[in-house]
Amino acid sequence: MNKKYKRKKKYKSSPPTGIQVIFREFRKDKIAMFSFISLVTVIVAVFIGAYFIIDQEALMRISLKDNYAEPSGKFLLGADQGGKDILRQIIVGAKNSIIIAMSITLITGIFGIFVGLICGYFGGWIDNLFMRIIDFFITIPSLMLIIVFVTIVPKYSISSFVFIMSLFLWTGTARLVRSKVLSESKRDYVQASKTLGTNDFVIIVREILPNLSSIIIVELTLNFAGNVGIETGLSYLGFGLPPTTPSLGTLVSHANNPLVIQQYWWVWLPASLFILLMMLAINYVGQALRRSADSRQRFG
Repeated sequence: MNKKYKRKKKYKSSPPTGIQVIFREFRKDKIAMFSFISLVTVIVAVFIGAYFIIDQEALMRISLKDNYAEPSGKFLLGADQGGKDILRQIIVGAKNSIIIAMSITLITGIFGIFVGLICGYFGGWIDNLFMRIIDFFITIPSLMLIIVFVTIVPKYSISSFVFIMSLFLWTGTARLVRSKVLSESKRDYVQASKTLGTNDFVIIVREILPNLSSIIIVELTLNFAGNVGIETGLSYLGFGLPPTTPSLGTLVSHANNPLVIQQYWWVWLPASLFILLMMLAINYVGQALRRSADSRQRFG
């Protein structure tokens, strides 16, 4: 009986798994749960619609008879100046923006985390070399250079746009991770591992990196939302995706015309609201994940 009681007690006192902690945090925060469900539903619907339902070539054909058509049964959210369906452009544009933002976030996140870990842990000439490179990228007007590269690259595509953006947007993650690793590498558990002869790679991956999970989650989440904003902003200015590719920023740019603002609100308002709501949902989900990571670290 005593052995069985001890086993039960040990089982009950065992720390919860990462999935359990995340589920608990989302269950406590109803707004984050609603944001997560809405975000997943919208992303799945957007990708299904963009890849299996909507013909992008047919979508971008100009139909003058449907010029600025009002919302109706044929066009649920109306049509733009070229008679192109606004709802379908939002779906395809959202798909492009999500793919671009995810790709940039993954590329810059992986490279920035790697550089930050190496520089913060080893220091010395490696740290000095990369920090001078990071300082160079920070001091130059990166947005202007992105516009220049987009302009001079002939027939650029989504992959070219992702590469150009990633070239300039990894430095913030690298600096943040480096600063955290500098403080973590001086803690007792790291010094004890070094004294025991533990491999540096094992110390970085298994001991330091898990303790940075909360700040990395928040950083990548905010970067994802920011990358969506940068892509739509550049498309708004006319330096984003090619003109033949639907974009949320291109739809919002129609608001530059005072006549469109006053009389054809359906051309720009739905895309603007979609961007706003998606940004809010991403940030609520990121805050819940941050709290989950913090709770998981407290439980050990």
